[in-house]
Amino acid sequence: MRPHLDQTSPSPPAVPGELGRRLARIFTREVTPSDRWRRRVFHGAGAFVLVYLVLPAGVFVVLPKEAVLLLALAAVVVLEILRLGRGLRLPTIRSYEARRPASYVFYAIALVVAVLLFPVPIATAVVLGTAIVDPIAGGLRGSERGKRLTPWLPFAVYTVLAGPALALVGHWPWAWAAGLAVLAGAVAVAVERWRFRWLDDDLTMTVVPALLLYAVGIAALGLPR
Repeated sequence: MRPHLDQTSPSPPAVPGELGRRLARIFTREVTPSDRWRRRVFHGAGAFVLVYLVLPAGVFVVLPKEAVLLLALAAVVVLEILRLGRGLRLPTIRSYEARRPASYVFYAIALVVAVLLFPVPIATAVVLGTAIVDPIAGGLRGSERGKRLTPWLPFAVYTVLAGPALALVGHWPWAWAAGLAVLAGAVAVAVERWRFRWLDDDLTMTVVPALLLYAVGIAALGLPR
């Protein structure tokens, strides 16, 4: 007679076929509320790309730090190509992204473009703005009370983040920094609501305010780079 296994007994190790079925469930299941929170945490973690700006040039010894950043971006793109080619659904991928590039790819491109192509104060302002404000805006749209706070709360948070970044990092005069932060915040919140099939707001709300700050702050007003 076989011994009875109670509910506290450890599960037997998964055989290869069972392991494959478990993995299949992970990569084909629908997005859950916990996945939405993971996506927002991941989004906020994008602000850590700003560490790149303070790293010394030879920190990686064998490769320039620019090359390391571009290799990381290439790895993200390769992962996305494999996802689309295999038809997989990663845990934080939404259903409408099943057959188009996912937002994390646009986000990675936006972060790399910001820190490589734009002056440090502008990169700092727009990266902080996208990393923090986009999850806030998405979360507010999930409830009726939150909708009433949109777009004013995201706009206020963006302005509070961008203004000090421009003034403290770029040594822009506080009056100009505050005014341009208000302008960038208004533009960022506006483009965050744009919806295109092949263009994601993670890219537009990073790059569009950056171009605006560069055109007005540096090209027109001659503020420090």
